[in-house]
Amino acid sequence: MSGSVSMLYMAMSLDGYIAGPHDGPDNPGGDGFMRLHDWFVDANGDFARPAGPGGELFDELETFGAVLAGRRTVEQVDHWGGDHHGVPIFVPSHRPPGPSVANYPLVTYVADGIASAMAQAKSAAGDRFVLVHGAYTAQRALEAGVLDELQISQIPVLFGGGRRLFDLLPSRIELEIVRVVDTPQATHIRYRVRR
Repeated sequence: MSGSVSMLYMAMSLDGYIAGPHDGPDNPGGDGFMRLHDWFVDANGDFARPAGPGGELFDELETFGAVLAGRRTVEQVDHWGGDHHGVPIFVPSHRPPGPSVANYPLVTYVADGIASAMAQAKSAAGDRFVLVHGAYTAQRALEAGVLDELQISQIPVLFGGGRRLFDLLPSRIELEIVRVVDTPQATHIRYRVRR
């Protein structure tokens, strides 16, 4: 993965949920959220590199050069304490940031739209990719034509409720399958957005 490519990474239940029921500030990700990330959690419950093909994918996902994330996402994790693997974080938002952001020099709020935020993130990422977080942000990036790829880790579970990844799309969007990595814990499908 090279150049200024933007890629959404999301773990998703088979029925399309990226967060379980009762998702909110007091319960980030909702009930059962961690089930979506079991593929890279070790026996002690810590995030860890999995073995085999899942590990290779994990290594690849760690090579991003900038993050573009929605406001809801960054606020739920307090902007990752201002440090998401040492790379710049861009947040498209029409509202000014909260006071804690003043302590996070790597976090930039962008008020003039998703396309501007993505352009700044791609510039900051250099020859590495931009990691995109957040369902609403992904939908707006697709709508604006600035999301290049999707890496979906499809988890073999049915949530039956919660927050869906693609609830509101303005129109049909065609995707091309680039790669499928199948493991017992998840099927990881990488798509390229057709333009």
